[in-house]
Amino acid sequence: MANKTDAQIKEQVIAKSINEIKETAGKTTYKFPTELVDLPSKGKLYPEGHPLVSGQIEMKYMTAREEDILTSQNLIQKGVVLDRLLQALIITPVNYDDILIGDKNAIMVAARVMGYGAEYKVELEDPFTPGEKQSTSIDLQALEDTDVDWDEIGTENAFEFTLPTSKRTITFKILTHGDEGKITEEVKALKKNFRTRGIAGVDTQLSTRLKHMIIAVDGDSTPKVIRDFVDNEFLSRDTISFRAQIAKVSPDIDMTFTFISDITGQEKDIAIPLGVNFFWPGV
Repeated sequence: MANKTDAQIKEQVIAKSINEIKETAGKTTYKFPTELVDLPSKGKLYPEGHPLVSGQIEMKYMTAREEDILTSQNLIQKGVVLDRLLQALIITPVNYDDILIGDKNAIMVAARVMGYGAEYKVELEDPFTPGEKQSTSIDLQALEDTDVDWDEIGTENAFEFTLPTSKRTITFKILTHGDEGKITEEVKALKKNFRTRGIAGVDTQLSTRLKHMIIAVDGDSTPKVIRDFVDNEFLSRDTISFRAQIAKVSPDIDMTFTFISDITGQEKDIAIPLGVNFFWPGV
């Protein structure tokens, strides 16, 4: 075989490089380990083409850089430290504001497990023996998704429900992280407004949440119509049925565990306390 010229060797190297680029096109490699985390929504409530329609999200393991976020006093004081942490750990190219609240809860638990392990030690008051404290270990990997009625969940984040008493038909959506942020800001603004008017002790959290969750009343999506309905026409007995319907179609992770009393042996399902040692074990 004849010796190749420098030009031929150069051409061969360029061709090989182009082929390697083509073979790896669209694939991203990382220098750190990642995992795919299953989402409670199974991706069903995200629009077609959304990065989370697969029902999974890719996350990286926590490093010293993420621990710097957790110890940032500035972020802690602003109340955004956990959101900044999750944003840093998520690899899937997704708009953080788009993530459903239930999916965000699952991401938070996964981040804790990947960062510090599944064992979560807490000290709780024994509900069967008031005043008695008990140390308990919770296995975060044992947490399961909540039961939802998948027959009522389609491919769109929009649900219709006819209120049993007033017979009004409302269309509502499951809230996202972005919605929660808007609700928080609106509630803060209302509190400030009430203070300037000399009104104290009014909590608008529930009504504000309803105004952001409801997207139409009897087919009318006008914001003023929705707000007037919530403030003046939404009967209390109907809100109870509405909250039950929301629970039926809201995918989430079940953040409860079975507490077993060391003293009485009795059992009770209670909410997992999200104390400071959830992301700061040993503090």
